[in-house]
Amino acid sequence: MQRRRLGQSGVCVSEICLGTMTFGQQTDEAEAFRIMDAAYERGINFFDTAEIYPVPPSAETYGATEEVVGRWLKTKPRDSMIIATKVTGAESGWFIPPVRHGMTSLDRHQIRNAIEGSLQRLQTDYIDLYQTHWPDHGMRYEDTLSALTELANEGKIRVAGCSNETCWGVMKSVQVSENHGLIRYDSIQNNFSLINRRCESELAQVCRREGISLLPYSPLGGGVLSGKYNVDGDFPDGARFSDYLTNGGERQQKMAQRFVNERSLETTRRLQEIAKDLSVSVTTLAIAWSKQHDFVASTIMGVSTFDQLEEHLLADGLVLDAETLERIDQIDAEIPTPMTEDGLRRL
Repeated sequence: MQRRRLGQSGVCVSEICLGTMTFGQQTDEAEAFRIMDAAYERGINFFDTAEIYPVPPSAETYGATEEVVGRWLKTKPRDSMIIATKVTGAESGWFIPPVRHGMTSLDRHQIRNAIEGSLQRLQTDYIDLYQTHWPDHGMRYEDTLSALTELANEGKIRVAGCSNETCWGVMKSVQVSENHGLIRYDSIQNNFSLINRRCESELAQVCRREGISLLPYSPLGGGVLSGKYNVDGDFPDGARFSDYLTNGGERQQKMAQRFVNERSLETTRRLQEIAKDLSVSVTTLAIAWSKQHDFVASTIMGVSTFDQLEEHLLADGLVLDAETLERIDQIDAEIPTPMTEDGLRRL
């Protein structure tokens, strides 16, 4: 599997990353080990987790995913893998994290607490990529970056990154890093898919000009691009957005409606025609399309069962030709931004 540089750092990652947010809850440990073993054998060296995982997060389960990954990590040479995790962002109007009794922030005290917990659960003495899970635009960036700089100087992290960040936030962090001689974000992990192409505009320019790599998460649009919501009749049992629409609170129902709507389902239907012509699934097509962007270092795939893995890995080595890309762009021109909102406007 091809590898790409993470930002301007010395860290190189496989162009497909394995996300782990279901491990320890939806995916039991035995299945998670089976998935990680197979991904590792196929050349994936990049594994992404977070202290707040598994999802949906709760005070009873947070940290369980890191524990699963940590036990698996002991079965492999540590230096052969790039491990990424995240410190939970600050509590806000849209979400109070069930971590540290909801008293989360991105200051030195909380970052220190978070890293020590993650290191213990992951059973390692360093994190390759340490990310802020979402920003706090009400506090000073130098407070966050100075704490991350300390961790880098102590050898507890190698590279820093951000997630769910805006273009303004990335540029502000760059300014603060340069003005104060602090660690620089080398990556940004944001939602990016064939139903949410917003990153191709302003954020792509930021990444290219500033040497920051995008790590797209949810390349299947929360599973929408798998086609499972395009079946006739009711949405499939056990699917995340089926549960959100049926049993979720107001925030979860709004999220489901952003992802699953007439525009996103029609986009998926048209993409199925393109995928059929290539003799692949839309899942494979979507991963290949994502990793073909020059500002993307690694696309994060998420699987909850071993049987889902191969369909994602078929994107390894698949390069979409100009005609295919034009057909995809034509769908986007006729149905722009099918995912109606990506959440960043609330930050």
